[in-house]
Amino acid sequence: MSANHETRNGLWIAAASFVLWGLMPLYWHLLKNVPSLQIVLHRIVWSALLVAAWLAWKQGRGWLKATLARPRAAWMLALSGVLIAFNWGLYIWAVNAGHVVESSLGYFINPLISVVMGVVFLHERLNRVQWLSVAIAASGVAWLTWQYGQPPWIALGLALSFGLYGLIRKLVAVDAVSGLAVEGVYLFLPALALLLWSETHGAGGFGGGYGIVADGLLIFAGVLTALPLIGFAYAVRRAPLSVVGLMQYIAPTIQFLLGVLFFNEAFDRDRATGFVFIWIALAIFAGEGLWRARRQAALPAAA
Repeated sequence: MSANHETRNGLWIAAASFVLWGLMPLYWHLLKNVPSLQIVLHRIVWSALLVAAWLAWKQGRGWLKATLARPRAAWMLALSGVLIAFNWGLYIWAVNAGHVVESSLGYFINPLISVVMGVVFLHERLNRVQWLSVAIAASGVAWLTWQYGQPPWIALGLALSFGLYGLIRKLVAVDAVSGLAVEGVYLFLPALALLLWSETHGAGGFGGGYGIVADGLLIFAGVLTALPLIGFAYAVRRAPLSVVGLMQYIAPTIQFLLGVLFFNEAFDRDRATGFVFIWIALAIFAGEGLWRARRQAALPAAA
């Protein structure tokens, strides 16, 4: 298979992964009658079973030992598992509580939050354009805080939890699928125990209480958790990371459009002003990154 064909496949699969992530609010909306905690617990259990089985089929039974043998992997993946479970829970609750637009804001500002974390924790340096992007985005958040009397807590919670998750996964240096599987192993037994406790104490409804359709959707949530992440891991190995990085804005854009057009959430002039600040910041940040990547790619050719 040619390199160009591999690259095209990677870009198509990346686009499909981001579209799937963007459409997730529609899926969680189908489960709006199921408590958010129950959805998260089922998502953990079924995705852990699916990803662990897939890795066992691809790599044999030694995949867990090999992954945990990495330096600091055991405790760092436990921490990242807690962070991603919190992120999932907050996101599902926000969608089914009518906060899809604010949830999309969290994933719009997440790349800039990640940049700031790189500066704080990894001592990375930003150029003037990148600092300008961060300042404009902070102005947008400040505007929203001033207009509504409180910070956009849902957006900030999603961005910070996912930003910290990304930071830990960068430090632990394991591939995306194996890392997700280990996180699932850590979370599996507590999630299963909570589910069983809920079922025996009248707080659950799986197996009849929610209906057969809802039961099927809860099980398939594990597939929807694993598929886009596996696709993303496939894509970043075959397509330019700078392009895949720009494509990540597909997901929050779809979420935002769903929030306004499908869920009919309020989006007045004051909220739009805050979003415009953040969109301008993202456009500057993404444009600078793309220009820098093209400049670096041109240097070997010039030499």
